[in-house]
Amino acid sequence: MAKLIDITGKVLSGEWGTDDETGNGIPVLRTTNFTNEGVVNYDSVVTRRITKKNIEEKYLRPGDIILEKSGGSDKQPVGRVIYYDGPEKTYLFNNFTGLLRVKDSNQWFPRYVFYSLFANYRKGGTREYENKTTGLHNLKVDAYVSRYEVTDAVFDQQKEICERLDIITEVIRLRRQELQKLDELIKARFVELFGDPVSNPKGWKKKALSDEAEIKIGPFGSLLHKEDYIIGGHALVNPSHIVDGKIAPDNKLTVTDEKYDELSAYHLQIGDVVMGRRGEMGRCAVVEQAGLLCGTGSLLIRTNGDLSADYIQKIISFPSFKRTIEDMAVGQTMPNLNVPIVSAFQIIKPPKSVQDQYYAFVAQVDKSKVAVQSALDEAQLLFDSLMQEYFG
Repeated sequence: MAKLIDITGKVLSGEWGTDDETGNGIPVLRTTNFTNEGVVNYDSVVTRRITKKNIEEKYLRPGDIILEKSGGSDKQPVGRVIYYDGPEKTYLFNNFTGLLRVKDSNQWFPRYVFYSLFANYRKGGTREYENKTTGLHNLKVDAYVSRYEVTDAVFDQQKEICERLDIITEVIRLRRQELQKLDELIKARFVELFGDPVSNPKGWKKKALSDEAEIKIGPFGSLLHKEDYIIGGHALVNPSHIVDGKIAPDNKLTVTDEKYDELSAYHLQIGDVVMGRRGEMGRCAVVEQAGLLCGTGSLLIRTNGDLSADYIQKIISFPSFKRTIEDMAVGQTMPNLNVPIVSAFQIIKPPKSVQDQYYAFVAQVDKSKVAVQSALDEAQLLFDSLMQEYFG
């Protein structure tokens, strides 16, 4: 084993400077540019006005490793790393991140050092170096870098290991891209068959949502008290727990069996639609598991007509429909939706034959998605096993 501090030296601190009002400043990478795959996301790079001298060494070079010093959450520890392979003398990095640069690239292959740190993060190796302050997790950077050890290997073996991992990483990326394209194909077919649900270019008849579903608001806050909450009980679903049309329950925002039974009127059944009514209004998902509760910031929509829950979810999630939802909200301090507003939602109702045509298409695409997901799972399993073999 070799000490990371001997391989890279101490972490270089980032720069933040001042606001750039001209748009001609220096692009600076932040933790928002980190991905969980270890690559840079360039979608939202900010520019900053940096007048500090002697920062030449801080301009990023291909092979640099950027370490997250502050950030994370209870679910996601601080200490993520990304591998920089962009242009030289273009990007800096901010003060919530730090730079690790291999001193002797003839002895240590930078990508190999990155993969070692990436593997350590994925198995939770940074947690013991966390300092938690209010709303922020900080990494004890000096302690982490001085104590962390990289598995020693001859240079050619380091390169060979990285080549193998890079090939599998690319396969994983392509499989994920395939799944994304298949989802986009379903969305395109939806528009082709149904059109925009707000402008309704195909002239479908519209029905009030209340004609097709039972709508109920989540329990008032007075029905829930601090002592009702436990870890690992029945999860409440609020808007923040709805991500990309799926429910991601919070294991800490759960209640006891007794409270769950007491709130039986707010049980979410498989096939219900749960929708955010305040904050992230209009976020919605079809319930796919039992034992969940509608949260105080959500509404329960239970279909009773011949429109499926999936169809209603897709209509409400459609970009133009979500914009109309924001216009319908009431309240100035915290705009929200209530039952009368949601009941009045106008839902296009194409003939059942058109709906059937759409779902037949979705069923075929879903078969392809299952095959791609299986291939993705296999590639991910191989990647994980090799990371374990190489880095422990």
